[in-house]
Amino acid sequence: MSLTRCQNGHMFSARRYGTVCPYCNIETAVKEKPELQVKETELEEDLYYEEIEPVCGWLVCIDGPQKGLDYKVRTGKNFIGRGDDMDIQILRDNAIARRNHAIMVYDPKNRNTVLLPGESTGIAYLNGDAVYVPQELAAYDIVEMGKSKFLFIPFCGEHFEWKDENED
Repeated sequence: MSLTRCQNGHMFSARRYGTVCPYCNIETAVKEKPELQVKETELEEDLYYEEIEPVCGWLVCIDGPQKGLDYKVRTGKNFIGRGDDMDIQILRDNAIARRNHAIMVYDPKNRNTVLLPGESTGIAYLNGDAVYVPQELAAYDIVEMGKSKFLFIPFCGEHFEWKDENED
């Protein structure tokens, strides 16, 4: 079993996913380095203790340098930018701010997803209109940032919601 670890620590099958981490869409080194290879027992231990963050929706790049890639939206605030510390990291579009170009929030209590303006100088657009105040997202809305366009696909909301393990 050949596993690779991305720079954020996610482990994945290089045979199945190639050089792009399926969790954070970061390309790993093409040449396998010994420190990137993980023994199966280490993988089992790491996966056992890794906290699962369920997906609540997706942004799918429909135009721009990352066309065809999808980005997972999780519960709570999802900071969007090019930087390594962003929840949704969009690479290869230098018109997108490195940090906090925009913020997507999935609110499980209200069962909705909202697009917020970021703290950078970049502007996000929702269906062609600039986002200066929080805007609720609907299925198939178009979000534009930099030179890229994204289609919003909700998963959680009116018809489905992840339940807490402590609930009945």
